[in-house]
Amino acid sequence: MPFAKLGLSDPITSALNKLGYTEPSPIQAKAIPVALSGKNIIAAAQTGTGKTASFILPILERFKAGQKVRGKRVKALVLAPTRELVVQVEQNIKLYSQNLSINSMVMYGGVDSKQQKQRLIEGIDILVATPGRLLDMYTQRAVNFDELEVLVLDEADRMLDMGFIEDINRIIELLPDDRQNMLFSATLSNQVRALAKSAMKKPVQISVEADTDAQPKIEQWLTTVDKDKKSALLSHLIKENDWQQALIFIETKHGAAKLVTQLEKRGIIAESFHSGRSQPIREQILADFKAGKISYLIATGVASRGIDIDELPLVINYDLPFPADDYVHRIGRTGRAGAKGLAVSLVSKDDFKNLCAIERRLGHIIERKEVDGFAPRKEVPISILDFVPKNPKMPNSSKPKSANAGAKTEDDKPRLSRGKSDKPKNNHYNKNKAKKFNQEDNKKPYENSKSNARKQTRVDSAPTSSVPNGTGAVNPWKQ
Repeated sequence: MPFAKLGLSDPITSALNKLGYTEPSPIQAKAIPVALSGKNIIAAAQTGTGKTASFILPILERFKAGQKVRGKRVKALVLAPTRELVVQVEQNIKLYSQNLSINSMVMYGGVDSKQQKQRLIEGIDILVATPGRLLDMYTQRAVNFDELEVLVLDEADRMLDMGFIEDINRIIELLPDDRQNMLFSATLSNQVRALAKSAMKKPVQISVEADTDAQPKIEQWLTTVDKDKKSALLSHLIKENDWQQALIFIETKHGAAKLVTQLEKRGIIAESFHSGRSQPIREQILADFKAGKISYLIATGVASRGIDIDELPLVINYDLPFPADDYVHRIGRTGRAGAKGLAVSLVSKDDFKNLCAIERRLGHIIERKEVDGFAPRKEVPISILDFVPKNPKMPNSSKPKSANAGAKTEDDKPRLSRGKSDKPKNNHYNKNKAKKFNQEDNKKPYENSKSNARKQTRVDSAPTSSVPNGTGAVNPWKQ
């Protein structure tokens, strides 16, 4: 089915044909007609399925007339989690709108904001931004949302994982109620659904069954190794298997810099890619990696969704990520559009808990391969897929309820002192006074003992009110 049958006009379809796109992907075929109708959308779509065009093309169709936007105003807002991703989305906008008069702009932190403020003065049709920088621009009164018509939350699950939920909610509160909303996420977790519920009303939920031809063909295997031998094993695998290009994920930027040095000592030239490097340098490194000028890129999790390469052959997990969804996002860099890909993980004993979580997420055990000369001293056990952490014991709801339903429960009754845990703190609590009080409060009528029989006087005729301890008997210690 050609794009024209989805309701897209000639300027857009001709641009797509020029780029080599003749037929929509499954997610595009379902999402574009719904988006063109103006309805809200919540869609589950993995990276690499063509989801970006699913929201860009309807927005371009909506604003194809090219009406002038007032200064500091925005017609459509696309929020994405990382600098690399917003740049990628804006690049796609320029490609698809080459036959239209659409003014788009990208906005992210880490760069001078003066140029961004200057661009906003012109008025923007489509603004692609990270949440933090957008709020910063709003507080400086550089952008106004009173004319906004469309909101897109791209990679919503990733934005939640990165802690942007408060920023997103603040942005939503600033937007007009009368707008179209589209949310795209790799997974529709409870948190994502809650975000969709707060952002939109009556959304159309879209999900697409995996196409066997376009489904990622990613071979996954791991090898166990001691932590201090990982860099040596990585060098061995690269040389032994003649891997020409690889994206290597590591947890910290310090670890990335250290690994670059270790590989160079073994004759392997690599480059690090993390938030500690300036934005211009990161953009240049990414461009060189895509062009094949850099063979091995060592990246922290910040780049797990920002790097988009059509034919990346290999992803290596030097460290296993947490949460487990990050593993799925990482290996999704390879095996795109039905191409074959390889994902290799180096697993030490310290990675075992993360490995269990990942294999539970996948629903199967990852194949293990042994490498001669790198057998670990600390063995990594086989995962338990059905392992579930223990939860606190809950009250037994199967017990029959009391006949008197309106009576107060035990929790409503005042509690008696049961020991040290109930005593007030730091109030000079007098143990002797408490002991004496409890003795007098709970004392039974005094009973004569043989040793005190001679001293005991008759009190049968004494009035009860005159008894000092109020129990109806004489307290011998008060006589």
